[in-house]
Formats: sequence, structure tokens, C-alpha cells
Amino acid sequence: MAGVITASGPGWTGLFSGLSERQFRRLAGVVRRRGGGAPAGGRAWALSLEDRVLMAAASWRTDLTMRQLGPLSGVPKSTADRVIDDVAPLPALAPVRRRHPAGTVLTADGTLVPTRDRSISAPSKNCRYSTNQQVVIDASTRLAIAVRRPLPGNRNDCRAFGESGVDRAVKGAPLLGDGACPGTGAVIPHRKPRGGQLTDQRETENAVHRRARARAGHAFSRMKSWKILRDCRLKGNGVHQAIPGIARLHNLALAG
Repeated sequence: MAGVITASGPGWTGLFSGLSERQFRRLAGVVRRRGGGAPAGGRAWALSLEDRVLMAAASWRTDLTMRQLGPLSGVPKSTADRVIDDVAPLPALAPVRRRHPAGTVLTADGTLVPTRDRSISAPSKNCRYSTNQQVVIDASTRLAIAVRRPLPGNRNDCRAFGESGVDRAVKGAPLLGDGACPGTGAVIPHRKPRGGQLTDQRETENAVHRRARARAGHAFSRMKSWKILRDCRLKGNGVHQAIPGIARLHNLALAG
């Protein structure tokens, strides 16, 4: 069966992964270094490493089912399943270093990812079964710094921040949070006193805080161009594997 999409074809990597050719080669290099090359035993893969990486990226980018993705790559559905299971964990964003460079300002936020696996999701404020995904963003570069395992969508951000373990990735750097994160150690906006007004200085500080916090929203908006974050069909660890991988792709697309 001949495949339609291939990493060796012009334009396919940008269309199905969101990366330039150079960025895609860097992604394939990460997967190769982490053991994504030839299998240790058994039959060799029907697809090259680059084509398998492209298939994994395409599944996140387009949210196609395996029945659709397999024929596009020239392999049966069962092979597409095995390729995704093998490759998906490998591009995951590396654990954050313990010390951040001087002057780094981080911002943490959560986003709801509609998820069909009800064993790991819960009804949330968007009235759908979702998971709450906590991500730490560098406020100056908009790069994703840390991603942790998603929690059911009925967890508020303050609770999810601690339960997900993302709080351990922000030690040693100033952290900006929204008004829903009191008690987390994050810098949150000044609240208007009951029956009163904020001073001009505090209004100015809140405006600076909003502009910096908006960068987390911009990062989430970019990450959700990978459509699997709008309606995730994956089960079990599939959601947890997809989001760190998409964070890696987001960083490559942003910084090269």
C-alpha cells in the first residue's frame, strides 16, 4: 500500500507537524537519540524513523483516527497504532533544570483539554469531560518550561497546581499566577477592597501583571493549533504522552 504523506515529500512536514524542515529534523534527532531508531529485535519497521515521527506529529496536529492515519501513511491501522505507541513518548519535553537563569519570570496556568476517556477526566465548567493540564511558561520567550500529568477537569487551578507536581518545577524563579492561585507562592493581582478602589500604583502593577500573564494564554493558543488538545480521543497514558510532546513541538516552532 503506497503512502500519501511522507517526510521525504516537499511540504508534508510543515502541513502535518507545524514545523519547518529544519525544525522537523531536530525533532527526529531527539527521537533517534532517545531510542526511536531500529527495533532491538523482531521485524524492522515498515516506515523510516522520519515517517514514524511525522505520523505521530500528524496524529496530534490533525486528531485523525488510526483508521484514517494508517492509509495516509501507507500502513494498516494496527501498524499505525503500534507506531504511535512507540514514538509518542519520545519527543516529550525534557524535565526542567533545577535552576533558572537570573531574570527569568515564569507564569503558570491551566487549560481544559476535552478528553473522551472518562476514567481520567471529569465534567468541568465547559460542560464536557475534560482534563486540567498545568503548564509553566517562560514569560519572556513564551516557551513551555514544564508540563505535568493532567488531572480531572473538576480540579480548580489552585488545587491542580500542587497536585500535578508542576509547583516543583518553578522553584528558584518568580512565578506569576492569576487570582485563583492564592497560597501557592505565586504573585497574583491586587484585589479591589470591598467598597473601595485600588490605588493608581496598584492599578499600574496589575496592568503589568496582566500583560505578562497574557503570554501564557498566547502559548496555549499556539499549542491548541495541534487539534488533539481540542478533542482528545486517546485513552490512559495517551493524553499524558501527547501534551509533553506537543510542548516540545511548540518550543521548536517558536524558537527553532
